Amino acid sequence: MLTIHVCEASPEAAVVVDGARLAAVGPYEALAADHPRARVRRWPGILTPGLLNPYGPELLEQAYHPDPREADRLGTEPIFGQRALALLGAQASARGASARRGVQRMLAHGTVAVAGELRGRAALDAVRGAGLALAGRPATLPGPASLSPVPLVLLPALAAGKPARFAVFDVPDRAALVREGASTCVATVVGGRLVYRGR
Repeated sequence: MLTIHVCEASPEAAVVVDGARLAAVGPYEALAADHPRARVRRWPGILTPGLLNPYGPELLEQAYHPDPREADRLGTEPIFGQRALALLGAQASARGASARRGVQRMLAHGTVAVAGELRGRAALDAVRGAGLALAGRPATLPGPASLSPVPLVLLPALAAGKPARFAVFDVPDRAALVREGASTCVATVVGGRLVYRGR
């Protein structure tokens, strides 16, 4: 079934999803006229190609992402450094579980691609399982590892025939996205599937 995704602040940049691919990209009115039987998902904000997070190894192999059941003891933010290494080494399953939670947090920040050489199977399995793209890492990294890195790195423009991979942010325009950051994400689609939806 075809699905049209359209955003309030960017109706000129709607997409038609057909399985794992984009069937069409363009103004909502034209897409709706060309695909009258398509289901329509309406979102606030803007539709973007999604973000590349250049900190794959730092966030998925060197950081510990607490389980919600650990929040009272460890908090909810990623833990780095020696404390993270101790938590990751505590049990064999800790690395895989942390990497899966890290990927979920990335998806909740509009990440659709990860850069950096992932060496551990746990992180690679989590990334592949979610359908995130692997990309080359920039020569220099701008700052500390973050789920909302500064500057934000948007992927190239969406086009028909390309993978259905994009993110929606509840902001009025890209300038506001840069100011407010990736935590404004309300939906992430990877491989044509809605993999994150904000509340």
